[in-house]
Amino acid sequence: MCCCLPHGELSDTLCSSVVNFSALYIFEGNIFKMKIKILSTPLQGFTDFRFRNNFDRFFGGIDTYYAPYIRLQNDFLIKSSQQRDVLPENNKVKELIPQIMTNNAEEFLFTAKHVQQLGYNELNWNLGCPYPMVTKRALGSGLIKEKNRIDEILKRISSESDINISIKLRLGYENNREILDLLPILNRYKLTNLIIHPRIGKQLYKGTVDLDTFRQCTEDTDHEICYNGDIDSTEKFLILQEKFPNVSQWAIGRGLIANPFLPAMIRNNDFNKPENWIETFDRFHDALFREYAESLSGSTHILLKMKSYWEYFSQIFSNPHKVHKGIRKAKNVNTYHETVKSICRDYID
Repeated sequence: MCCCLPHGELSDTLCSSVVNFSALYIFEGNIFKMKIKILSTPLQGFTDFRFRNNFDRFFGGIDTYYAPYIRLQNDFLIKSSQQRDVLPENNKVKELIPQIMTNNAEEFLFTAKHVQQLGYNELNWNLGCPYPMVTKRALGSGLIKEKNRIDEILKRISSESDINISIKLRLGYENNREILDLLPILNRYKLTNLIIHPRIGKQLYKGTVDLDTFRQCTEDTDHEICYNGDIDSTEKFLILQEKFPNVSQWAIGRGLIANPFLPAMIRNNDFNKPENWIETFDRFHDALFREYAESLSGSTHILLKMKSYWEYFSQIFSNPHKVHKGIRKAKNVNTYHETVKSICRDYID
């Protein structure tokens, strides 16, 4: 049995993004106070600056957003889309941290200098991506087992750059021993935090999270630990927070797109979406559509872009499978809008 003591009123975006938010919780008879930061971890192809800005405008609840990773091309070129994504003038959120995916110190230093010139003082290193096309190149979670290589990269960055470094990582790629072997090396360096998703790379997003190894990580590291993985409801957040009362940073990735109200629900001790949720979602969706329509070339492109979101958006509606199927069937923009309108009318129970 879980209940909560209310702490305040909602703001115009459902809640205020207050760093060090605190609340009193009653969980199974125990009362405890916690201060938390809620972070938004990136999802490549989804959480670009247009999504982030509109999410923050309509839903709020996020203290820090991480941009999808920068991956340098040949000759140390950054894709124009990745450059635009972190331009300060394109980002209206309170705090944004760029991310890099690399296994090379020179690439790291080049990107660090680039983002510092834009005004950023931190760069997040992606050692968490689980997809085979990435990991087979010793990138993402495929690099975790190469602890000496990670050591050499961090040694270079620490001596040649003053940028702050944070790391997003999994427990390993092949097995959970990889992170436990890596932590003593990471303890040698000044890192802002470690955002840990307690699965191994080979799992992708399947199976269960390994909370025992996550707990071991919290005991073995000298750094601030942020939990990331499967936070898709206030109830689940409370269960995890009760298991790890010393963890103050919580990151939401896919769950944030599947239920955009979730960060505000967690902050405001709510277990249900607000009464006017469908109106808020509808305004958010329309604003997002307009921005993509202005930036993408042609109706086919915008249709493909918006359809991709509904793999996640469908989860907030009743009968997600039927909702997603209806969206996939839309052949043109007009049919798409009609389908969205009917979904927002018929699948909100």
